[in-house]
Amino acid sequence: MPSQQELYDRNRILALLHAHTKSESLRRHAYAVEAAMRAAARRTGGDETYWGAVGLIHDFDYEQYPDLADHPFQGAAILRAEGYPEDFVATVLSHASHTGVPRENDCARWLFAVDELCGFCMACAMVTPERKLAQVEVRSVRKKLKKKDFAAKVSRQEIAAGAAALGLEQDEVIALVLGALVEAAGDLGL
Repeated sequence: MPSQQELYDRNRILALLHAHTKSESLRRHAYAVEAAMRAAARRTGGDETYWGAVGLIHDFDYEQYPDLADHPFQGAAILRAEGYPEDFVATVLSHASHTGVPRENDCARWLFAVDELCGFCMACAMVTPERKLAQVEVRSVRKKLKKKDFAAKVSRQEIAAGAAALGLEQDEVIALVLGALVEAAGDLGL
């Protein structure tokens, strides 16, 4: 059985992600959520390694199991087989509302809050003149959130609910996510 330190080691989590996710866009989403979760951990005093691991692995089964009947349940089974504790598995499961798993800790609430928002902020960067995250501002994200045809698959309701569950204004969460994504821009190709 691996130690706690070994379980959450970034190289171990990356290997698991890469074994199950071949799509570069899905990998970049994972890197984005990892960066946002590490920033959230710094903000709240959470364990940056653990929170980063949760963010990095939360969607690792999606490419193989995109149906909601399977994702993230298949990933949870894989994580359990790999020796991850139930609190980690439950946090990963809780990012998807359809699982019915409650978000009982700050890590789970932040994962839910940043997941959709990371994808949306990356979409905002892709339409800037130089395709750079550094060019995206909080107000432009808020403006684009009002455009239902922009990144239409991103749930605006989940973005709003995520900020509300944290007791924060959406702009605060957007600012944290943008700051984290700018720091990770090289890994994100933006």
